[in-house]
Amino acid sequence: MTNAPREALITVTGGAFGYHGTAIVSGVNVALAPGEFTGLIGPNGAGKSTLFKGLLKLIAPLSGEVHHAPRLAGRIGYVPQRDTLDPIYPLTAADVVDMGGRAGRTEECLAQVGMREFRARTFSELSGGQRQRVLIARALAVDPELLVLDEPTAGIDPVAEESVLQLLSDLHRRQKLTILMVSHHMPALRRCAERVIAVNRGRIQSGPAAELLAPERIIELLEGAL
Repeated sequence: MTNAPREALITVTGGAFGYHGTAIVSGVNVALAPGEFTGLIGPNGAGKSTLFKGLLKLIAPLSGEVHHAPRLAGRIGYVPQRDTLDPIYPLTAADVVDMGGRAGRTEECLAQVGMREFRARTFSELSGGQRQRVLIARALAVDPELLVLDEPTAGIDPVAEESVLQLLSDLHRRQKLTILMVSHHMPALRRCAERVIAVNRGRIQSGPAAELLAPERIIELLEGAL
């Protein structure tokens, strides 16, 4: 006897998203399955950020429906594109993780990202890659059902980038963590993601990463019309 498939964490049906009544992206029909690693790609200005906000219910759909599974409530871990903490403010790595809002998980989450030995180090003293690991630990502190990352490797050096991507792959594999990652890093998505949502000219296409990120499809996805 096989187990029934679990309900999708996020389902969008017939969705259109935009601002002041004008749709930026439309025809959205996607589902984020539990335990799946999904990449969100698209050229600048294509509607990627608008779709991202719509998926997370940060903006209401102009049409269609966005459904979040009940178990997702309060359990979305978010890693922003850039650190917005004032580097002058004397927060330690542990202080930043404490901001995740769930008491008692700081040491565990720092250990998960390989930063426990830096717990007392001032956040501003850390390298770009180390800061990103701490921000991932902060997102893990909510014990997330869904980990959402907005360009997590932007602005860090190639060695740190590779390290952060390996960390995300390990978290996904070991914990069966559902991940939604916005990225322009095609090699990383080919390696990490199982599915891809591509946005271009206000339309979307979704499917297996191996298919949509094949070299012959990249120009079509990012430069041509979907």
